[in-house]
Amino acid sequence: MNARTEPAPAGSDAIARPPLVRELLLVAGLFLVYKFGRQLATGHTGEAFHNAHRVWDFERAVQLPGEGVAQSLLLRGDGLVHVANTYYAAVHFPATVAFLVWLYLRRPVHYVWARRVLAAVTAAALVLHLLFPLAPPRMLAATGLIDTASVYGPSVYGNPATDSLSNQFAAMPSLHFGWALMVAVGLIVATRSRWRWLWPVHPLLTLLVIVGTANHYWLDALVAAALIGLALAFVHLPHRSASTAEHAQGSLVPAQRDERALVGAGR
Repeated sequence: MNARTEPAPAGSDAIARPPLVRELLLVAGLFLVYKFGRQLATGHTGEAFHNAHRVWDFERAVQLPGEGVAQSLLLRGDGLVHVANTYYAAVHFPATVAFLVWLYLRRPVHYVWARRVLAAVTAAALVLHLLFPLAPPRMLAATGLIDTASVYGPSVYGNPATDSLSNQFAAMPSLHFGWALMVAVGLIVATRSRWRWLWPVHPLLTLLVIVGTANHYWLDALVAAALIGLALAFVHLPHRSASTAEHAQGSLVPAQRDERALVGAGR
């Protein structure tokens, strides 16, 4: 058989795409471990507020802009701040899940490294949440910020003293921003359209929302970005040709089709 007529097995969907059941169990397991770990970090109220004052003072010492700059933009209208609260509550998980599902179905080669980066960053965030409990700026009187979710709605948090579903003292790093940044990076790498450079709008909007709603400090996002950078430095990314190969799977170039047709005609 002519070598040019042989199908190239490398990079095929069947080889690159991990088993679905295994991936579902893995992602579900990671989520449960993370939720359980967040519960371990609850109850450190005094330490969380002490760390909040340290973060606030550090940001002022290095002359970062006050978080009030972002909040003042959202408070220009009740409708705008309500949209920001909804974005905070409703986009974080669905956007990340949709990103992983799309990669798994359409770009399986890229799915593997993206999932590894998200898992590594989430695990590192859990460790930091345990070691450095941090009250968000909406709880710190020194910031002068308001809790936009409780005032304008919708809110995903209850009273910190009785909220058993989430750890509200896990502000650093911000996984809202970290996951949004990873979605943008992953889609830029995995796609070829010139419109892919618009994906950074998602983490930028997320940054405005998490800071403007007083759920996070600027430093929370900077630490999340640093974790993404470290994870990307240690995770192997496929070559650009792998993405190209995914688009071409299941089809032969015209010359190959012609040769196959000739081979079949000679039988």
